[in-house]
Amino acid sequence: MAHLFSPLRIKNVELKNRIVVSPMCEYSAEDGFANDWHLIHLGSRAIGGAGLIITEAAAVSAEGRITFADLGIYRDEHIEKLKRITDFIHANGAIAGIQLAHAGRKASHVEPWNGGKQIPSTQPKGWQTLAPSAIPFAEGEEAPLALDKTGIEKIKADFKAATKRALASGFKLIELHGAHGYLIHQFLSPISNQRTDEYGGSFDNRIRLLLEVVETVKEVWPEENPLFVRLSSTEWTEGGWTADDSVALAKILKDKGVDLIDCSSGGNVVGARIPLKPGYQVEFAEKIKKESSILTGAVGLITTAYQADEIIQEGEADLIFLAREMLRDPHFPLRAAHELGHEVKWPVQYERAKWPSLEKR
Repeated sequence: MAHLFSPLRIKNVELKNRIVVSPMCEYSAEDGFANDWHLIHLGSRAIGGAGLIITEAAAVSAEGRITFADLGIYRDEHIEKLKRITDFIHANGAIAGIQLAHAGRKASHVEPWNGGKQIPSTQPKGWQTLAPSAIPFAEGEEAPLALDKTGIEKIKADFKAATKRALASGFKLIELHGAHGYLIHQFLSPISNQRTDEYGGSFDNRIRLLLEVVETVKEVWPEENPLFVRLSSTEWTEGGWTADDSVALAKILKDKGVDLIDCSSGGNVVGARIPLKPGYQVEFAEKIKKESSILTGAVGLITTAYQADEIIQEGEADLIFLAREMLRDPHFPLRAAHELGHEVKWPVQYERAKWPSLEKR
């Protein structure tokens, strides 16, 4: 049996397999609007057989975008284009999810292929960034504005409004982005959060914003719909957020109604030494799953069918989040099923190209 192709039910959503298209920024939107690029990019992965497809980080406010070309969900007008995408994904046998995000101090940048530099707030297409503390991410960048209580309330209200729009857009699953050095992660980390009020200092204070965002999202997100949180399981930096912190937070998030932790790492410290190797983050998915008794997703240099299948078989994670491998091969799930000797349904338009079953060869 190919464990990678076993179904998984989370609340009222049943995934046909354990393969997830991980959120991957495309930097191809204008004023937050999805377009044909997003339809083809995400829709082709549905045709390719993935069980769950999660959009790139969708900004909950204009100032929450990483770049001016980020996908957004901060205007009601964004709903129509997103609904076209979710309808297509669901019509082709996958589940559509959306990652809600705010970039915090890592906002106001140009696209990576144009250098990725921060745009100062005084220049066209730039804006004032926000953070828990007025500490820039990288040397030479403009310092963010430390959020006051009014600003924090707006952040929560923006996540709530974005959740309503996600529901209207037809998404069946939400992932809150609490990783990679973006705003929620900035609050979690003692490196970027040096506040002295109830949102800074102790572990309980630093996780407060995330817990309040979860609470406000759940006020409008149906209880039967899954809610994921992506965490940077460690910052790979002494004095920073740790895997044990992630375990402790995951236990609390589970009690708050979160269904799965998407276990990534890094992104908040320039120059952090990350030991890249195949499956280098799987250990965190396993640790959080076993010590917090919550579902987890593994991500990071997972590139083969056998590697992904073994992770599920060994109980190291419940879902496999694939990013670059899905960019290289939108039909990875169809190929993986063939390699693992598992029969899956192909789109009827593609059936004439289906490989013979291994049993018949």
